[in-house]
Amino acid sequence: MKFFSKSEFKAVLIIFAGLIIISFPNFVVSLRRARDAQRKADIGSIQDALYKYQADFGTFPLSIDGKIAACEPVSFKEVSGIKTPVFSPCDFGKAALTDLSDSSYPPYMKLIPNDPQKSKGYSYYYLSNGSRFQIYGALEGKSEDEYDESIIKRGLLCGEKICNFGKSFSKTPLNISIEEYENSIKK
Repeated sequence: MKFFSKSEFKAVLIIFAGLIIISFPNFVVSLRRARDAQRKADIGSIQDALYKYQADFGTFPLSIDGKIAACEPVSFKEVSGIKTPVFSPCDFGKAALTDLSDSSYPPYMKLIPNDPQKSKGYSYYYLSNGSRFQIYGALEGKSEDEYDESIIKRGLLCGEKICNFGKSFSKTPLNISIEEYENSIKK
């Protein structure tokens, strides 16, 4: 069995290194696109779970600090003589969206997803007043169809990044607050 000569081995290494150098940028773009696709899927799944929650309870979970406030009750407040629970915010990537009054009921979402780049400061951001919701993420690729410059102008932080993509209830626009939208439709 004959091995490569030194010059043949060098030529093979140079060709192999050239292929790696040429394909590396495409590999990086593919990873970014995969993370953005995951963000879109996550936010779509959260939106679906919120619709199911709303169908059962007649309201969307409120938001606290950009999180879904539907986890363990932290206190109770009295509204018209009825004690109503005040729920704690659910941590993305750690908590489920469930019916806390009936543990036998299947969860709306077994685990509320976390951004695939949480370790680099990305996260999702949720806003709701009970009748409407907006859920945001920060896409890495500006060339994505869902990338929205008008959301950036709001200055919402999806972790350490500015939110630039989102979904909402019905026709609630993503570029203004829920309150601004509701005030505009009352006029």
